[in-house]
Amino acid sequence: MNTLHHKTIRTGLLGEHLSHSFSPQIHAALAGDRYSYELFERAPEEVEAFIKGDEWDALNVTIPYKQTVMPYLDVISDEATRIGAVNTVTRLPDGRLKGENTDYFGFARTLTACGCDPKGKKALVLGNGGAAATAVTVLTDMGAEVVLLGRSHRSVGGILPEPYETVYERHPDAAVVVNCTPVGMYPRLVGQSPIDLHKLPRVEAVFDMVYNPARTALLQDAAELGIPAYNGLLMLVAQAKRACELFLGEDLEDGLIDGIVADIARETGNIILVGMPGSGKSTVGQALAEALGRPFVDTDTLIAEEAGRSIPEIFSADGEEVFRAMETEAVKTAGMMSGAVIATGGGVVTRERNYRPLSQNGRIVFLHRDLDILPVDGRPISQNTSKADLYAKRLPLYNAFADVTVENNGSVTETVGRILSALGYDCETR
Repeated sequence: MNTLHHKTIRTGLLGEHLSHSFSPQIHAALAGDRYSYELFERAPEEVEAFIKGDEWDALNVTIPYKQTVMPYLDVISDEATRIGAVNTVTRLPDGRLKGENTDYFGFARTLTACGCDPKGKKALVLGNGGAAATAVTVLTDMGAEVVLLGRSHRSVGGILPEPYETVYERHPDAAVVVNCTPVGMYPRLVGQSPIDLHKLPRVEAVFDMVYNPARTALLQDAAELGIPAYNGLLMLVAQAKRACELFLGEDLEDGLIDGIVADIARETGNIILVGMPGSGKSTVGQALAEALGRPFVDTDTLIAEEAGRSIPEIFSADGEEVFRAMETEAVKTAGMMSGAVIATGGGVVTRERNYRPLSQNGRIVFLHRDLDILPVDGRPISQNTSKADLYAKRLPLYNAFADVTVENNGSVTETVGRILSALGYDCETR
């Protein structure tokens, strides 16, 4: 036991910019009120005084200070020494400061939880920064043959990086891929992938340390190829659970991790409504957003605001293809949101390119309404095509896009309840 066991343990996260951190939420779920957890934003020149000061009893550390704090510590764990970074600091009973790296345990827990045994297999680690050091250390300890890919010449764990361009020729037998780069991360690199999985036919597991968006382009590629793929949220919660154990000086149930991961995924994920023109997406979407206390976005409204014209006017003046191009841009904008309810136009599913930006950070709900009660007034496509023909053409597309299907043939309240139930929200949330 290396921290005091009382309700007023002062813990928190040290970093430079912390406004979007999940750490307070995660630690509250793990520990309840057994300790306080604050965000300690400090400038580089303030770090030494803070570490040596008395504002905290136990501490998490994030970028850019995982190496900065190390000279001020008295004891550093083996894992942290080999990784070359500390993300958790506790006070030993004699007052000395001990640094550890719970990212090690977080990534190891992710591998085992996902059923991945890398022993004797070739693992590609993409990137040669701090996150890569964690992956390399864990994979090496688990018996993998680690290949490091990087844009610079910086070695990690004694392994020199190879250029990305040669990987397909030199390592077609790679079985595990771990992305430790920011490629695919919100907001600047969304939609990009650091490697082409189609050229690596023996990959059996993909891990991306990015968790915003929840499904990066790399993970979406893996899903399309039928490869099990996991983002960094499980690792984030698992490492926090280990830090919590160090703070409290006791073991916690592993089962806590999965529940917190699911809660964060639900809270931060978008809910996207697709369906026929007139199926009630905007009405139901607004009611759903109000029930959850979330922002509501209508992609048709985004298009009209950007164009300064109504949707029928755009169709009439410029044609459907121009509108569809504008729709894709609106979808990209909405899809990068977090924790929103998004209503889409009835034809959004007619362009396959819209699927990825919609699904990258949320779940898609097909809002189904019986054909005989679908209105057509004021809807450009519906005016030129019969409801039956349009329905027959689009039904397979809605089914292909959707994660779940919900009927909307009753009241708005009933439909909202069905959506919440289908997406796993409990009765209290409703």
